[in-house]
Amino acid sequence: MDDPTLQLRPLERGDFGKGFLELLGQLTTVDKTMSDASLQKHFDELFPKPGCRWLPFVGRKKQTAYYIAVIEDTSKSTIVGTATLFVEKKFIRGCASCGHIEDVVVDGGYRGKQLGKRVIERCMEEAKARGCYKVILDCSESNVAFYAKCGLERKEVQMVRYLD
Repeated sequence: MDDPTLQLRPLERGDFGKGFLELLGQLTTVDKTMSDASLQKHFDELFPKPGCRWLPFVGRKKQTAYYIAVIEDTSKSTIVGTATLFVEKKFIRGCASCGHIEDVVVDGGYRGKQLGKRVIERCMEEAKARGCYKVILDCSESNVAFYAKCGLERKEVQMVRYLD
């Protein structure tokens, strides 16, 4: 990113006041009635130690589950891009880990600036650092070309069943 006002970093506690949920609302349904206390409690569940940007698996050293990358436009104190990496522990491949990238979104006014690619790359770096043997990302048909430019390839079929 050439623009010094656009900073790529992990999600921070104060980002809820910088439009993080509104940005996610450009991707999917977001409960806008959640209180700040509820958001902070959920943040603490994901990141239980101050300064920690990874949720450790219970009883396992250096094993982690979540990383949320954000891009902040510091000139406006606004979150303009995000992606989440979830690391799944497997029994296959010698108990290896698999990364899942979810909730990728860039604010409509900032698209075309390679910000989506940057949050994807950051999540890939984090997945590699945590020993993932692969990273999975589900997307709509209309986004396949974008993710191919980010180095992902089409494989198999996604299925879903909503439970609510």
